[in-house]
Amino acid sequence: MKKIIVLVLLAAFAFACSSKKEGNMIVEGNIKGLKKGTLYLQKMKDTLLTSVDSVAVFGDGNFRLSDNVDSPVIYYLTFNGNTTNRRILFFGNQGTITINDNIDLFGISPEIKGSENQLVFNKFLEVNSKFKNQRLEFIKKEFEAKKANDEDLLKKLEKDFSNMIRRKYLYTTNFALSNPNSEAAPFIALTELFDANVKLLDTINNSLTPKVKNSDYGKRLDKFIKSIKSNSEK
Repeated sequence: MKKIIVLVLLAAFAFACSSKKEGNMIVEGNIKGLKKGTLYLQKMKDTLLTSVDSVAVFGDGNFRLSDNVDSPVIYYLTFNGNTTNRRILFFGNQGTITINDNIDLFGISPEIKGSENQLVFNKFLEVNSKFKNQRLEFIKKEFEAKKANDEDLLKKLEKDFSNMIRRKYLYTTNFALSNPNSEAAPFIALTELFDANVKLLDTINNSLTPKVKNSDYGKRLDKFIKSIKSNSEK
């Protein structure tokens, strides 16, 4: 009798797993070297990072996750719920997205296919990483100049840093203007130009195609610009 109960429970569990309703976005792939662990599919809801799906991985590193996507937005693939040191950031959209990575270098250089916005975003990240490295170099030089009480060098570094920031803003703006049909454009504006002159944001906003304007990030950018203008009038 006990064996029958166990078999019934196992059958019910298997049916529940197989009948899991999938969304219009499938995220699948392989994390090489992952023998045991849990992968979480997460996205921002308001200001909170929320898990929308998860899967326990055993042995081969293969995984399959899903969610319903109304508009392309950023998702995170995290390992064992760690959202800081071990995560893969990618643009989610309807359809199948394939992500392959290695557990030892998880999140550093994953292979992501199936997202047009991701291709655009990757191009931006390639150049933006150079600006980040330059910023770190300036911080190092500033620390050394302060330690040496070198006022002349500090003034030069301040001027050079300001010029670098202007170049970064110009590059970011031109990149977004060159990709008005990609939801990556308003996302980049929101995350990289939030403290820039509102005229730059306005220029990007006005260049977006109707589809992108009506996307999640397109609406957020428009709302953000309106709030800046409203506060400046007070």
